[in-house]
Amino acid sequence: MVPIIVVAVALSAFAHGGQSDKPGMVVVDQSVVKATVEATDYQNRLVTLRGPEGNVFTVRADDRVKNLDQVKEGDLVVAEYYKSIALFVRGAGEGPSSGQADTVQEAPRGEKPYTVRVSAREVTAAVEAIDYLSRTVTLRRPDGTTVTFWVDPSVKKFNEVKMGDEVVSRYTEAVAISVQKP
Repeated sequence: MVPIIVVAVALSAFAHGGQSDKPGMVVVDQSVVKATVEATDYQNRLVTLRGPEGNVFTVRADDRVKNLDQVKEGDLVVAEYYKSIALFVRGAGEGPSSGQADTVQEAPRGEKPYTVRVSAREVTAAVEAIDYLSRTVTLRRPDGTTVTFWVDPSVKKFNEVKMGDEVVSRYTEAVAISVQKP
């Protein structure tokens, strides 16, 4: 099986940035769908699948799919989807910023087809103003604009957020599709 969960969890593992004295949270969602190969038309790159509820459907394997000739009747196609968002507050640092990293891993020649695509984005905004009574915080985005948010009472340690602190959001999304022997 393709190690998608290990990759994605590793990207989110640093979600709180090592700062236990400030608010932070991680939300993770994962889903897995499996289907069985009923038939393969190699010339037209068509794969007929039987889904988990018995539904039969045909998909076209795009030209980027390597090793289609390795797909056989009875093989299992597994699609995994993972996403997480981590939000945390840290002390003042470099100010607002944003960045993105993407990676793709594909099966080498001769193996059953698989692909893993991981995308991670991070945006940091500086705390410009804070009102503890109304539970609002104004953030300065990387583009210089500001936005004000209301902070839910369930957020612990809100009173420890200070002007100049940074709010970091990290969004990770990963998709893995693999063909496996039954």
